[in-house]
Amino acid sequence: MTVAAIDCGTNSTRLLVWRDGEALDRRITITRLGAGVDRTKQLDAGAIERTVEALRAYRAVMDEHGVSRVRIAATSAARDAGNRDELFDAVESVVGARPELLSGDEEGRLSFAGATAELDASAGPFLIVDIGGGSTELSWGTTSAEAVASVDVGCVRLTERWLHTDPPRPEELHAAISVTTQHLEDVVREHPAMKELGTMVGLAGTVATVAAVEIGLVEYDRSQVHHFLLTRAAAEDVFRTLATEPRAARIHNPGLEEARADVIVGGCCALVAVMRFFEVPSLLVSEADILDGLAMSIA
Repeated sequence: MTVAAIDCGTNSTRLLVWRDGEALDRRITITRLGAGVDRTKQLDAGAIERTVEALRAYRAVMDEHGVSRVRIAATSAARDAGNRDELFDAVESVVGARPELLSGDEEGRLSFAGATAELDASAGPFLIVDIGGGSTELSWGTTSAEAVASVDVGCVRLTERWLHTDPPRPEELHAAISVTTQHLEDVVREHPAMKELGTMVGLAGTVATVAAVEIGLVEYDRSQVHHFLLTRAAAEDVFRTLATEPRAARIHNPGLEEARADVIVGGCCALVAVMRFFEVPSLLVSEADILDGLAMSIA
């Protein structure tokens, strides 16, 4: 059976077509669905249209592969928006399936399932860190997610709240990192076991981009990014480089997609805050994530 998983995220809309444990097609489009949602609590009409336009193209891909079942997830931006049904109605009319509004807990558990499917349990317990556009999910466990937390920290939200100059001023960067750290302190108070981890696994666009910049990828190559070991020193180095350059210079870094250039520094603030807080020397970058968890759940 051929199935499809779609993630309508805050910053990007992504597709995975999956058959018998094999990924047949992966697509990503930066749609910035969550633009302005943190302030207005409404999805912008233009953002909805960008997302629907991407899904029209994805529907054609699914038809080419003969997809028989689809699961669509909506996450942080839709959770925050009072007009999410406008998006859901438009998506359903194009794709033929209505998005599910996932809670942070559900999102974290699906990400854990997808990210750990290929990993050896002896490397656990795993702390899966999924840095999205509007939220970050942390899920901890060895063979299943035993503790999950979701915090309102992501590359888009941190950028819109704290990073207002180009390049950001030191005090703006400090604020974004400090806010993230405060959220992590709250998480560990509730789930102290998260401090006892064997391997940290980092998911989503920010982590993959920092890895790609560190590698110096001129063109994206999943095989080089997936399961790349990103050291904390390398993450800090990429952060310093990207945070001190204006956007016009930042976009010339190999590995950085131009559409992500205006929010990557916010994402880096979240990433370095997490690695500093948990005092890990490195994290394992995974390109298997919530999409894989969604596909596994319906296959």
